[in-house]
Amino acid sequence: MARESKNDIRLRVHQRIRTRVKGTPERPRLAVFRSLNHIYAQVIDDQKGHTLVGASSAEENGKNGGNVAGAKAIGKLVAERAKDKGIKSVVFDRGGYLYHGRVKALADAARAAGLEF
Repeated sequence: MARESKNDIRLRVHQRIRTRVKGTPERPRLAVFRSLNHIYAQVIDDQKGHTLVGASSAEENGKNGGNVAGAKAIGKLVAERAKDKGIKSVVFDRGGYLYHGRVKALADAARAAGLEF
């Protein structure tokens, strides 16, 4: 029998999280995706299926995407963009990743920049 990859396990955990975490127009979902070289964050209204705000380390000059410093910068950037659109409160979706390292750094930076979750 074939072994499950780490990503298959992460996707299964993510599906389990998504049964409980839903984004509404009043409180959208802050979703995090982490790749080897970059980190991405989106604020999503799940009822409409629209991304309201997004930020990624790939859009800027691409440096510091795969480390904690890059995650902090993206957390601050996504929080500023969300506040510009009038979004103050979100629900956090860690995307099946452990709340540790880059994911935690992004969340802490977004909180420090004024997002509530």
